[in-house]
Amino acid sequence: MKPFKQLFMLFCLTALVMSCNDDDDNPPEPVNEEEVITTLTATLTPDGGGAEIELTTRDLDGDGPNPPVVTVSGPLAANSTYNGVLKVENETEDPAEDITEEVKEEAEEHQFLFVIDSALNLTIDYTDQESDYAPNTGTNPVGVTFTVTTTDAGSGTLQILLRHEPKKPNDGTPADAGGETDIEATFNIAVN
Repeated sequence: MKPFKQLFMLFCLTALVMSCNDDDDNPPEPVNEEEVITTLTATLTPDGGGAEIELTTRDLDGDGPNPPVVTVSGPLAANSTYNGVLKVENETEDPAEDITEEVKEEAEEHQFLFVIDSALNLTIDYTDQESDYAPNTGTNPVGVTFTVTTTDAGSGTLQILLRHEPKKPNDGTPADAGGETDIEATFNIAVN
């Protein structure tokens, strides 16, 4: 029984020494904390001039009891083209933190997706790609800038999502892109 006790004591001592080993040679990897996004704004500027249309969702209490406030400043004109720019912010900071800059810096890890209701007579085309924002990255779209082209009058919904670490390339749908949703909003759009 004595050899068993000695072996057991040796095992315990070895485990203790190993657990106290100084592991400074392998520091933990820095954590890239997920950004807080309270606000998404799409600004649509008509080709040839005219009034801008703004689509905004603002959710200042995050997962709190209050729903996001979603606004659309006006209808889109039929048979028109708009240049779009997206901005995401954290308005819990003072001044508000522009998260769009982080999206651009990490362009290969982000993509805005657009889901258009079939009743809504418009198309959206990306006008930017990863290499526009982050050097040495690819030609996959990001969606910070885009164009909206309307045809006939109608109404429906437009959903805008920001995906983190989507599969790239993808077909532009949330199902194919995968990844995690950083923010999403659904806007009721009229085309007159």
